[in-house]
Amino acid sequence: MFFIMGITEGRKDFPFQQLVICSFCGKYGRCSVFMTYTVLSLFFIPTIKWNRRYYVQMSCCGTVCELDPEIGKAIAAGRDVQILPQHLTRVVSGGAPASGVKRCGNCGFETAEDFDYCPKCGTRF
Repeated sequence: MFFIMGITEGRKDFPFQQLVICSFCGKYGRCSVFMTYTVLSLFFIPTIKWNRRYYVQMSCCGTVCELDPEIGKAIAAGRDVQILPQHLTRVVSGGAPASGVKRCGNCGFETAEDFDYCPKCGTRF
């Protein structure tokens, strides 16, 4: 009997968007919310997800911030919430990596590992 299993990273974009005056660049823009996670797949079917993290990306300057998990869970559940500056922790400023985090320009995959190529799409970092 063969078992086909794998552990991969995933990303889910939420339809939530909020218009804000960015506290990082001072411009008017919108923030988009997405979640990253690790998933165990069995026979190519995602079965268990863990390490869920919620992020906000600003459209005006490209800054990526980690979102408070409780607010992220509320957005994932479809509830109407408002994201406030105290719910955010800056991760990437203006599209440039902060604290050793690499972000793929092609697919948006983020990693702290020292890869030369994106493990998700194969594009050179």
